[in-house]
Amino acid sequence: MSSLIGDRLEEIRQKIPTNVRLVAVTKTVSVERIRAAYAAGIRDFGENRVNEAISKQEQLQDLSDISWHFIGHLQTNKAKKALQHFDWIHSLDSLKLARRLNALAAELPNKPKVCLQVKILSDPNKYGWEVRDLLADLPELDRCSNLDIQGLMTILPLGLSESETLATFKSTAELAEKIASQNWPNLKMNQLSMGMSGDYLAAIAAGATMIRLGRIIFGERS
Repeated sequence: MSSLIGDRLEEIRQKIPTNVRLVAVTKTVSVERIRAAYAAGIRDFGENRVNEAISKQEQLQDLSDISWHFIGHLQTNKAKKALQHFDWIHSLDSLKLARRLNALAAELPNKPKVCLQVKILSDPNKYGWEVRDLLADLPELDRCSNLDIQGLMTILPLGLSESETLATFKSTAELAEKIASQNWPNLKMNQLSMGMSGDYLAAIAAGATMIRLGRIIFGERS
């Protein structure tokens, strides 16, 4: 198992620039396989569920240099736990959640790093802002001064062609540039969290700084 995961990671690393952060997505992945990925050099791990992540973190306390990334839909009643257990929240997907995180973060010593989840293409099966709604909410998001808003995150709808996939990722990058050009004091647009196992090369071509890979590292989920 360890050698297979290591071989897969080596193959992936040969395809991605060194400045792109590879987040290994470990939803339903066992602690043993997480340790195998760690042994192969991975330090960034992404989880979709708060309670599942906490259980794994308790078993991996000896690996103190892991950065944990929350990448799933975050319910407001889990916001406090998420801030306590994750270094990054990629999936800040509503103004309501931003207000909740901002209020909770006032009590923290460091600002939590977050990305704003946006839907470039309308998709009822995904969370996140539609572009026009995100642009309308920027003034209030900028006032969330207890959050370190680092950039945008997106998940594409299913069924796009290769050209549509690339175009949508490019549109996400262009949206980040548009927001950056408005010079909001508290809205950094340094990070683009986009690209998963089936489309990460297109995401990188469009400017992704973080990619979220699960299946291509760990195999199909049971």
